[in-house]
Amino acid sequence: MAPSRVATLALAVLLAAAVAAPPAAVRAAVSCATVYNTLMPCLPYVQQGGMVPQPCCGGIRSLLSQANNTPDRRTICGCLKNVANGASGGTYIDRAAALPSKCGVSLPYKISPNVNCNSIN
Repeated sequence: MAPSRVATLALAVLLAAAVAAPPAAVRAAVSCATVYNTLMPCLPYVQQGGMVPQPCCGGIRSLLSQANNTPDRRTICGCLKNVANGASGGTYIDRAAALPSKCGVSLPYKISPNVNCNSIN
């Protein structure tokens, strides 16, 4: 075969493989470090109660806007679940679980040590 025909055939095979190959799995772009840093302004409310700081609500809204695929939503859920598991006492968990509604947003799950993050899509 002539060199140009070999190159054309190779290119055609590569294009066919690229079209037939399944898409790469979507991976979470959000990390727990990002979740924790974004929600750090919420800590005083969770620990002491009182008024929810506006930067806390802004952080919750920011995370919701970043959670644009299932892996991100599950990662954020898992991070929040880890925090809930480490919380000492029901009062902290109750305050944390109330944050979304106090900020006027809704989560597709409850902040709880018992939430099944794998059920979130």
